[in-house]
Amino acid sequence: MLGCTAALPTASLRLPHCKKMAKANITRDIIHRQIKERGALGFERHYHVTDPFIRRLGLEAELQGHSGCVNCLEWNEKGDLLASGSDDQHTIVWDPLHHKKLLSMHTGHTANIFSVKFLPHSGDRILITGAADSKVHVHDLTVKETVHMFGDHTNRVKRIATAPMWPNTFWSAAEDGLIRQYDLRENSKRSEVLIDLTEYCGQLVEAKCLTVNPQDNNYLAVGASGPFVRLYDIRMIHNHRKSMKQSPSAGVHTFCDRQKPLPDGAAQYYVAGHLPVKLPDYNNRLRVLVATYVTFSPDGTELLVNMGGEQVYLFDLTYKQRPYTFLLPKKCHTSGEVQNGKTSTNGVSNGIHLHSNGFRLAEGRAHVSPQVELPPYLERIKQQANEAFACQLWTQAIQLYSKAVQKAPNNAMLYGNRAAAYMKRKWDGDHYDALRDCLKAISLNPCHLKAHFRLARCLFELKYVAEALECLDDFKGKFPEQAHSSACDALDRDINAALFSKSDNAEDKKGGGPIRLRATGRKDSISEDEMVLRERSYDYKFRYCGHCNTTTDIKEANFFGSNAQYIVSGSDDGSFFIWEKETTNLVRVLQGDESIVNCLQPHPSYCFLATSGIDPVVRLWNPRPESETLNGRVVVDMEGASQANQRRMNADPLEVMLLNMGYRITGLTSAGAAGSDDEDSSEGQVQCRPS
Repeated sequence: MLGCTAALPTASLRLPHCKKMAKANITRDIIHRQIKERGALGFERHYHVTDPFIRRLGLEAELQGHSGCVNCLEWNEKGDLLASGSDDQHTIVWDPLHHKKLLSMHTGHTANIFSVKFLPHSGDRILITGAADSKVHVHDLTVKETVHMFGDHTNRVKRIATAPMWPNTFWSAAEDGLIRQYDLRENSKRSEVLIDLTEYCGQLVEAKCLTVNPQDNNYLAVGASGPFVRLYDIRMIHNHRKSMKQSPSAGVHTFCDRQKPLPDGAAQYYVAGHLPVKLPDYNNRLRVLVATYVTFSPDGTELLVNMGGEQVYLFDLTYKQRPYTFLLPKKCHTSGEVQNGKTSTNGVSNGIHLHSNGFRLAEGRAHVSPQVELPPYLERIKQQANEAFACQLWTQAIQLYSKAVQKAPNNAMLYGNRAAAYMKRKWDGDHYDALRDCLKAISLNPCHLKAHFRLARCLFELKYVAEALECLDDFKGKFPEQAHSSACDALDRDINAALFSKSDNAEDKKGGGPIRLRATGRKDSISEDEMVLRERSYDYKFRYCGHCNTTTDIKEANFFGSNAQYIVSGSDDGSFFIWEKETTNLVRVLQGDESIVNCLQPHPSYCFLATSGIDPVVRLWNPRPESETLNGRVVVDMEGASQANQRRMNADPLEVMLLNMGYRITGLTSAGAAGSDDEDSSEGQVQCRPS
């Protein structure tokens, strides 16, 4: 694929001696490792995972020993042991470097094991498992015995989390909607409820995954039913509960008090900005949104989420982003700014927050920065992207524009062009990414004609019809010469037809209330506190596309590399996908299972990856020798695989079930254009090609 492999980004390196390196020089760095006190650590981090290693990644070995699907994997801290859990209710501890089975034991569970964890500071002696029998078991591997059995959950236990700062404490997430905390120092064989999601989301909510921040163990991230991911401050919750119990007027309280379960400021929500408003449509199509895996970056500043039914999202915990607000300039020569801003007050996050009727027209003069010319090498990349766009190779064009954007983040033309490619490709979430790019382009150049028009089209495609009309009227006022172009007239007709249809539907449903605020009963009622937390949600930084996550609810996504240079995720097509983190470009697809890849756990210090799925084996991957010219596991047509996965995500659930059983469904397995949204292809004078 043309230009799809970018150089390894080095900006994310954090060690001072690494930052001084102009570029990788293996000979020099080996010498520094020998003579500098901290050279070994810097060398290890710098060369943990590199672009050449990714290109040579291949299958090293298959570890056989289980008789059922392998649902969970876990490395110990040193990386010389790998634990696995399976449908066969056994856990196996492997020596992965020598491909040996060291220990196999029946866990005492009576159903599928979904999570396995080494207890920190236990000398790799204590292993914790959670399973579909609603139980959490603690095992002593030295004597191959189960030493604690917790049966407090009332539904399947999906994940266990541990924290180095609290070596005797761990947490569990289960489909009863509870996050429970365990302390092995306590004589009691019961756990305590740390977080009760049913207090906020009703009785039908299910907790699916959780993880503790590796740099600050006070923060716990939780994924559950729906598109929202929750970040909790454990310390604040504990202090709140203690103060309530000590208060003279508090009366009798449980660990999870019913009046005020969480203190203000103890929870922060994150969500992809376009997803909440799409929930009714997804529900009508029986398409489920659920966070199947959450994990922090090694430095604890980013949160990665594999969103079942959608894509993989990365959230920046330091530079948080609100869903986008529109603050458009009234005229080209007036001041205008497009920014992430304040939230609306409708009580629920709709993904796009609007002031007044949707736009606040700022007054005053502003200096419009002239377009900075691109360096020759970036100009070549832009021309390659334009050629790919002309050939309708939308994904290739997006990847090339993304590569250029990383090197020239203040070039409005690149954002505008990438928005056009997103709008043409039309994968799930593409119109929202296009909208973000349009707003960025306008913030850099308020007179960017195409970005203004594309913004109106994006609003329409995202079902913000009234806002699209106002944006289009604003466009006509700024660019009167385009007011009657074929593209403008076509969009005007589409918007007015949609408004007419919306008016008819409103009459039919008069008195019914907003669909997103209407609960069907107590079981799925959403509390006022939950509404406020959702309203205050932060948006994503990056989105990664290509995989499919609709069939299982344990599918993982992980950072790969000490500096989180790459993102990896399993997929329903039996492959696993690798993206560059900063560009979001897909760089490698490998066949990892005959059916579905669920688990991907990178080694803590080597370029070494363990995967598992429906097959009863654990597969180990590392860079193969350069002498190996044939890698039969490589999926060469990455774009074709990605398109097929996009169709699979939008297919009828019955068709997906038949496909997973081995049937071939016409249109779901062949290459071609893919998308979930309809868009008028007529773009007239305004947008016939990228700039």
